[in-house]
Amino acid sequence: MMFLTMFLLAVVYLAFLAVLLAMNTSQVVIILFMGGFMFLQYFFSDRMILSSMGAKIVSESEAPELHQMVSRLCAIADLPMPKIAIMNTSMPNAFATGRNQKNAVVAVTTGIMQKLNRSELEAVIAHELTHVKNRDMMVMTIATFLSSIAQILVQWLPFFGTGGDSRDRDSSSNFIILFLVSLVVWIISFILIRALSRYREFAADRGSAIITGQPSNLASALMKISGYRVPSQDLRKVEGPVSALFIVPAISGSSIMNLFSTHPSTEARIAALQKIEQELEA
Repeated sequence: MMFLTMFLLAVVYLAFLAVLLAMNTSQVVIILFMGGFMFLQYFFSDRMILSSMGAKIVSESEAPELHQMVSRLCAIADLPMPKIAIMNTSMPNAFATGRNQKNAVVAVTTGIMQKLNRSELEAVIAHELTHVKNRDMMVMTIATFLSSIAQILVQWLPFFGTGGDSRDRDSSSNFIILFLVSLVVWIISFILIRALSRYREFAADRGSAIITGQPSNLASALMKISGYRVPSQDLRKVEGPVSALFIVPAISGSSIMNLFSTHPSTEARIAALQKIEQELEA
């Protein structure tokens, strides 16, 4: 249902852009319109995500062991200390957010702290810190923005690149063509951005293996998390866009196809970690 809702929202968004273009709205206005949304996403998404998930920033006195663990891993990874948040839910998971290394937040659930042993939890946190180190939030925001700009270019160049001739076309035909092209471009961008997301998950797994020196700990954590049955109320709360932030997406088995997944399969990730472990041993 969440996926369908996002798709329908995107259709409405594209329809709005098509209407603006059909009405000969300035390209500058449209770019500024999209850029404004990207600006808000980049600078305020961490606050919105934490608020929507009910995650609470905790001080060192409130969670001393967790702070010590993150601090030690940050020293190894050569990262500034991020803020730490805890989400009160039995679902074992973790995520990182924030626009850069100096404004990062690493969040864990109470469920993951209870389910994983210390070594496994360190591996998961190292994975999230790698996302911070690789500036994945910024990368995905830029990727989304560029795909949006690509939509405008594809919409304008084929149909309005001939100058005044475009004014003689039937307005309704222009709208249909513009909308269909917008939709095709959005679908392709949607798939490519998710492919990029899956690649960055592999990169974060590798970063965790290097930071901890024990790829098997992350593999063990992934098996425990992915094999956990998520309560339906927790699943409804996080399934969708927020799920993409988690180390293992909280999605039901039939809710999404691999092509549209933001994460590689657990089996593929474990196989990659086993290969990294062999490399480290060699």
